[in-house]
Amino acid sequence: MRDLLELTAELVDIPSVSFEESRIVSLIEKELSSMPHLSLDRVGDNLIARTNFGKEQRLILAGHTDTVPGDTESGSRIEGDTCWGLGSADMKGGIAVMLELARSVSDYAIDATWVFYAREEVASEHNGLREVFTEAPELLNGDAAILGEPTGALVEAGCQGTMRFLLTFKGVRAHSARPWMGRNAVHRLGGVLNALEKYEYREPVIEGCKFREALQVVGVEGGIAGNVVPDSATLLINHRHAPDRDSSQAENHVREFLSPFMESDDSLEVVDMAPAAAPGLDHPLLASVGAGVETRAKLGWTDVAFFSEQGIPAINFGPGDATLAHTTDERIERDNLNATFSAIKRVLEGD
Repeated sequence: MRDLLELTAELVDIPSVSFEESRIVSLIEKELSSMPHLSLDRVGDNLIARTNFGKEQRLILAGHTDTVPGDTESGSRIEGDTCWGLGSADMKGGIAVMLELARSVSDYAIDATWVFYAREEVASEHNGLREVFTEAPELLNGDAAILGEPTGALVEAGCQGTMRFLLTFKGVRAHSARPWMGRNAVHRLGGVLNALEKYEYREPVIEGCKFREALQVVGVEGGIAGNVVPDSATLLINHRHAPDRDSSQAENHVREFLSPFMESDDSLEVVDMAPAAAPGLDHPLLASVGAGVETRAKLGWTDVAFFSEQGIPAINFGPGDATLAHTTDERIERDNLNATFSAIKRVLEGD
């Protein structure tokens, strides 16, 4: 078995900012092409490697090869048991674990599919996992999935759904010297802002995982000029919801909450949404990953939702501290890499 910290450093040394993943994917393809137990398929800059032993169950292991923009010239730095560098935690450490599992496991109790996909760090319309699901869905057939996002080698089950709304309040324009001749749309925001600040969030427990919902203003626009009473004001509102509500139910909840503050000329528009994913811990493969490992709800949205939409239960489980992702202090620890590797290896080998 190769040293996972050194392998992570090698991957960090290959720049792979979103839309520039070709080089790192070609390296992974070359590394796995000599493995006789794997069949390889490449869909654009997405690489899918599969065993075909005819086992009763198949586990999908997926991870993205891209990073956010940053210092690609400095590369990696290893100090003791720590590897520093752009993408080390998010998620080249996870890619290193996947790559070494694909190379080193030989006695399989189940079949496995590895998905190394591109463009996770940009808008979902460019997401490589979505591309594979669209162009070659048969390559992603499986019973359960593990997404190798950084979780500190803990299981973060499922994910929250997310949606954003544009709430626009109307008013009547007037000169600011004669405001009584108009109606200030910005002033109308006060009531709804106060209500949102006091929003009573739910904390449903699903499959033993405690989720926490949220409804927040994340943007505000209003005003025309320094001497004009504004006739329009807009709030950008983000809602994070637990997986016991689908997107339609969550949208209805937000509309009902905001309705008392709206008038006939006002509008509420959904500008984007992504569904939640159930924890999936009732699936035996995923339950076995979590055996003896701390498990919690994923308070955020991840690509596990793509799998959930296809009826494939999925969890987040990978090395690295997510709070360090995209920062100048991004790093990953050897113990975290080894713990993740051992847990997944145990499931693949049926131990």
